[in-house]
Amino acid sequence: MGKHMFSAAERSAVYKAIFNRRDVRGEFLPDPVPDEVLGRVLNAAHHAPSVGFMQPWDFMIIRSTEVREEIHGLFNKAHAEAAEMFPEEKRETYRNLKLEGIMESPLNVVITCDRSRSGPVVIGRTHMEWMDLYSSVCAVQNFWLAARSEGLGVGWVSIMDPDALNKTLGLPESVVPIAYLCVGYVSKFHDKPELEKAGWLPRMPLDEVIHFDRWGEKGRDLDFLEKIRQQMN
Repeated sequence: MGKHMFSAAERSAVYKAIFNRRDVRGEFLPDPVPDEVLGRVLNAAHHAPSVGFMQPWDFMIIRSTEVREEIHGLFNKAHAEAAEMFPEEKRETYRNLKLEGIMESPLNVVITCDRSRSGPVVIGRTHMEWMDLYSSVCAVQNFWLAARSEGLGVGWVSIMDPDALNKTLGLPESVVPIAYLCVGYVSKFHDKPELEKAGWLPRMPLDEVIHFDRWGEKGRDLDFLEKIRQQMN
């Protein structure tokens, strides 16, 4: 085996964080998040991979009740608009879903992407200009997994008008919001994602989303696929 492999306990902890991460919405406790804990989580996010080492992210910590009330208003408006976009038979289910914890969580964190950082030409972004956005998403994932290991819940709120959000937060023209996160300790973590439990969508089997060499080539390594199926059962 590889000499750089983690110990069994260390490896188990990484997978535990991944498989037990949840999008938290209605289980937030009012307990404050200690500065040292938030600092560790932000440092983990800051160590995310980034194309060309451009590190395009910034972190906005929002504790102000006034600001969060404004953001909550943006969510409510977008939430009502979104309900009308779904088929009629799903609208009531959608309206009854708890999809944010903006006011319930003790703090909100916004992870942004500065699209001007490191200048107009960046290694790895010369032909895929959106790689700065993807790099910032990696910071979100690092934040989320580190938070889970600290016992913190995180909820990603994306149902709001981005232009209105930019204005409310006073973001410069070159900066775009990547993730609006509700953060705090929780009463519990669900054993499965809430949308899966609510029957909104099922988790897709891993073997259904694996291709070999070219798109649609799914049957080239049947032994591997069978091992995947057995592993997931």
